[in-house]
Amino acid sequence: MDEKETIEILIFGQRYAFPDTLTILSAFEWAGFHPVRGVGCRGGFCGACGTVYRLPGDPLLHYALACQKRIEAGMLLAQIPFFPAPRPAYRLENLAAPESALLTLFPDLTRCYGCNTCTKACPQELDVLGYIAAALSGDLSSTAVLSFDCVHCGLCVARCPAGLDPPGMALLARRIWGRYFMPRAGHLEERVESLGDGDMAQEVAALKALPEEALKARYASRQIEP
Repeated sequence: MDEKETIEILIFGQRYAFPDTLTILSAFEWAGFHPVRGVGCRGGFCGACGTVYRLPGDPLLHYALACQKRIEAGMLLAQIPFFPAPRPAYRLENLAAPESALLTLFPDLTRCYGCNTCTKACPQELDVLGYIAAALSGDLSSTAVLSFDCVHCGLCVARCPAGLDPPGMALLARRIWGRYFMPRAGHLEERVESLGDGDMAQEVAALKALPEEALKARYASRQIEP
């Protein structure tokens, strides 16, 4: 391989040379790593591949999804496939006061320092502190909207000095808003009912009956949105 086509980075402190076209995740695999956790959709949607890295001459810690970020020369990186956070157990149908459930189930929200580290850590560039502030003020709608694109990578959890779980809280906000306050989608209910009555049953049965190779061919030729 032409040295001009490669750059050097460090993975867990070990130096490697890679083509500069690789993503962080591809570089891990190129180096011989076989990650079991920390690999998901590879499209930037599931949030499984949260990664932290530093760059030469830069004192800041940077954050990215490994499947989306291309490697840079001198990058020193480590992957965080999971970061533990306290997750309360709940059932939406049993919430006595849905409008106040966020603070009931996530009382630690009141410990937020307002440091904005969560927002700086977000690879989706979401206003994490903004939706935390909305939650503290009881604004479920804004909490749900501002957090809508969260992929639950956990990087904000890893960096929060107060030990908060913004993604878990925001997910609850979206669930409450969708169940109790959003208008019901009549067309969706009709579609679910029609599926329950057997609509598409023949098509599903036909797919199940296909040989594996034929099923793969059908999948490969499916219509994909541009």
